[in-house]
Amino acid sequence: MHKKIDELNERKRRVEMGGGDHRIRAQHDKGKLTARERIDLLLDEDTFVELNPFVENTSAEYGEAPGEGVVTGYGQINGRDVYLFAQDFTVFGGALGEYHALKIARIMDLAAKNGAPIIGLNDSGGARIQEGVLSLDGYGHIFYRNSIYSGVIPQISVIMGPCAGGAVYSPAITDFVFMVEETSQMFITGPKVIETVTGETISSEDLGGAKVHGSISGNAHFTSPSEPEVLNEVRRLLSFLPQNNVEDPPRVYAKEDDGWVEELAEVVPVEGTKVYDVRGVIDRIVDGGEFMEVHQKFAKNIVVGFGRIGGRSVGIVANQPKVMAGGLDIDSSDKLARFIRFCDSFQIPIITFVDVTGFFPGVKQEHHGIIRHGAKILYAYSEATVPKITVITRKAFGGAYVALNSKAIGADMVYAWPGAEVAVMGPEGAANIIYSREIAESENPVASRAEKIVEYREKFANPYVAASKGMVDDVIDPRETRKKLKQALAMLKNKREIRPAKKHGNIPL
Repeated sequence: MHKKIDELNERKRRVEMGGGDHRIRAQHDKGKLTARERIDLLLDEDTFVELNPFVENTSAEYGEAPGEGVVTGYGQINGRDVYLFAQDFTVFGGALGEYHALKIARIMDLAAKNGAPIIGLNDSGGARIQEGVLSLDGYGHIFYRNSIYSGVIPQISVIMGPCAGGAVYSPAITDFVFMVEETSQMFITGPKVIETVTGETISSEDLGGAKVHGSISGNAHFTSPSEPEVLNEVRRLLSFLPQNNVEDPPRVYAKEDDGWVEELAEVVPVEGTKVYDVRGVIDRIVDGGEFMEVHQKFAKNIVVGFGRIGGRSVGIVANQPKVMAGGLDIDSSDKLARFIRFCDSFQIPIITFVDVTGFFPGVKQEHHGIIRHGAKILYAYSEATVPKITVITRKAFGGAYVALNSKAIGADMVYAWPGAEVAVMGPEGAANIIYSREIAESENPVASRAEKIVEYREKFANPYVAASKGMVDDVIDPRETRKKLKQALAMLKNKREIRPAKKHGNIPL
């Protein structure tokens, strides 16, 4: 038996060495960690349990591939179970083949059966060409599971090297994509193919690096300068999320306070044209000022992310007046709608801070489909059944007012600050239309216009008109916003809302 045990240990050693010392050194020379080193950094110490280590395509024509170029198993993050796979670039460049895909599919199935997040550490050159259609079929099995388990368990992709061709579609379906700056790339067709087909010359980094996907395409939700930092951010994100779609997010002890925040009286300028950073509002409301922003560098005119209020995880949405005056455009609509749908899938209440003039105007926006994209916001808020709370801090005009979780599309609670303006359009524009004849016929049109703007604001563009019609539940002192949100979240903790029976809706994609 001892001889058999020695043989077992030798086989394990060979698998753990992956492509061997020289390929491990090559990985380190690129500033990258190995698959197993990444797992050790990501998981709680000594919690990783490997599964299917001896799976290998033994066909002689393919060559030796220890572990099939991917490490799969389960462990814990912050004391909670997670399942994961880590592609091993030292074995065939992490290329995906039939059995490589089989290992990933099996660990995804286990994650779904046990109701725990699945994390993919991606570092692969793409499909294993020598296996032909078998590798393509393998991708299909993974894509299918990404889709079927969407909204069932959190799915997280971490891009830690190349991710090309069909390999990019799995991360695109998952809930969150992390990338390492300067060492990870995603693209459908690489620079060489693009140059051959279109004549365009571009580097891998400029084509599909972390900065590109974090700020331009929006394909990456988080980027970090190094592998340890990106893995630490994955751990941080999971602290806000539930294990699955039937559990609530974890409660975190929060120091008791009266909810009164004096600084909130001064953060937002009363004048509607003055710029400010909405993060100053968010940071003063969430527990400990801890806010994890999602898509921080993409569509900056809207801010979304996770925080806690009274120990409860919440998803936060806020217009950003310092970018495009907080107006909604195509990219911000997509960013916002997908975030709302994620929160709704996983029992995370949504809090929306509104300071919006409307949907951003322009020929480019219209021709590229702002109608369709903006409708995604309406759809996402309307179908969401989690607690939904809105705070109108300054402006809420036109269709954007309706879209951003108004009472009409299902908000449970709507608060407004006393300086809020809620109307079809801003007082300046409205006065020009409603009182155009009176202004034109007056002896002093400038003074007359100024008077009519004040008149419109007093008659229509204030929170008390909306409150008198039940569209605002309460007009509150800004300094008690945190208190009111804590009360509302406690009141809504048992909320149940049933939608009409159907297979699924048809969101305007």
